[in-house]
Amino acid sequence: MARKKIREYDSKRLLKEHLKRLANINLQIRSAQVTEATDFTELTNQEAWLSSTKLVVKPDMLFGKRGKSGLVALKLDLAEVAEFVKARLGSEVEMGGCKAPITTFIVEPFVPHDQEYYLSVVSDRLGCTISFSECGGIEIEENWDKVKTVFLPAEKPMTLEVCAPLIATLPLEVRGKIGSFIMGVFAVFQDLDFSFLEMNPFTLVDGEPYPLDMRGELDDTAAFKNFNKWGDIEFPLPFGRVLSPTESFIHGLDEKTSASLKFTVLNPKGRIWTMVAGGGASVIYADTVGDLGYASELGNYAEYSGAPNEEEVLQYARVVIDCATADPDGRKRALLIGGGIANFTDVAATFSGIIRALREKVRSFNSC
Repeated sequence: MARKKIREYDSKRLLKEHLKRLANINLQIRSAQVTEATDFTELTNQEAWLSSTKLVVKPDMLFGKRGKSGLVALKLDLAEVAEFVKARLGSEVEMGGCKAPITTFIVEPFVPHDQEYYLSVVSDRLGCTISFSECGGIEIEENWDKVKTVFLPAEKPMTLEVCAPLIATLPLEVRGKIGSFIMGVFAVFQDLDFSFLEMNPFTLVDGEPYPLDMRGELDDTAAFKNFNKWGDIEFPLPFGRVLSPTESFIHGLDEKTSASLKFTVLNPKGRIWTMVAGGGASVIYADTVGDLGYASELGNYAEYSGAPNEEEVLQYARVVIDCATADPDGRKRALLIGGGIANFTDVAATFSGIIRALREKVRSFNSC
């Protein structure tokens, strides 16, 4: 499973669309995405509610604690939202030790509310952990002892009985509604291959659940079967992460092929580099380097799979070798080439690409 974070805008879009399909629950949430390219006049024509209600605006950049950081503005009109965005778009902020410019915002209706609930679903290889609290909001961490949790094994279906411990202390008038909502959210979670979903908080508006703040992660290895369900989904880089030119090149190759070509530089001056076939094998190789005490010398994480052709592997191998042999310093270096079990990959084709790259780059090896 490859857990990839998605923007709050997309998390809410997917939940609203598929909660209706899977649980017949109509979420009344509305949201709009704002970037440098946004024309507010055009956006208002598409989303008329923007000009007729008080609004909330906040960065949609894959980091949390936006409220505590003073990055959430409440009860604004559209003109004030535009000013808020203009003042902060492109400005650099530091969150969790990472600095990066703000490029994307989410705008939503301001929803007055008194009660704030917390809900999260997290998957692992054995099942899913579902957590709920009546004390959600920005102080959730200080009130974590009030969070109720159940574990649902992978082979077990979601039922109202599973939800019962989570909602047992709720008032009777909302218990059934919130229980049905939790079950519906879980149905969306499973059907769309979410790996993580969190609402902190959600509230009730006219007796109906209404997510105010939401985070989501998808299993991107399930993209092949969720193409239509996910729609135009974006997997942004983690906040503060910028692709190097070599990483951008491989990313471009990856987007143009049905195979998988992944490459991340961990330490440009590292002395141990990998070029490994298969997701599982690539992790094992990297872990083994670390277990042997050489984690600080690991230059990269690399993985190719899904039957890339010879030309694709050639271009991929050229990049790995160029990075592994850059800036010779007289110290010995290692390039680990390997893989796991080949289910349908033409190993002869992939290794032909690697061999061609090795022959092309022989001078680079000799200079190290």
